[in-house]
Amino acid sequence: MRTLTDQLANYAAYHRDRRNIATHFIGIPMIVLAVAILFARPAFDVGTLRLSPILPIAALSIAYYFALDRRYGIVMGLVIGAAVLAGYWFAAQSTAIWLGWGLGLFVVGWFIQFVGHYYEGRKPAFVDDIIGLLIGPLFVAAEAGFAWGLREEVRQAIESSAGPTHGGEYITTPHDA
Repeated sequence: MRTLTDQLANYAAYHRDRRNIATHFIGIPMIVLAVAILFARPAFDVGTLRLSPILPIAALSIAYYFALDRRYGIVMGLVIGAAVLAGYWFAAQSTAIWLGWGLGLFVVGWFIQFVGHYYEGRKPAFVDDIIGLLIGPLFVAAEAGFAWGLREEVRQAIESSAGPTHGGEYITTPHDA
């Protein structure tokens, strides 16, 4: 298994334009929530538990993030946990609301992603490595942390491999100065 910095640096190589990164801050959370919504609905009861496909998907994703890094595992566990709770809420609504929000967020989220890659001038990372679908949400969490000055050693390792970000307007962080 590749390391945290290997995974993030590989993903970051496809995401160096700040406008593309900014679109990922919108599109990826929309897609994560959409997946939670869509996979929360087909459910069955086991005793008092309501089980659906989102539970093993979430559990395996969180386990993978923990295997990469304990701190990011905690953050991603909280994010995915919130998405799953929201997914169950939407799944309990009418079919029109459940499907409308699930598909709507999914389609709009991907549209925003592809707009970002238009700015980047490069295809999405998952085209070359399917694990990019799992690394995308982690990348957004890492970039948010970098903007707050967290995990500087990870940011430096990524930039030494993928290079610094460039292009577009972006809020400067201490490492950009």
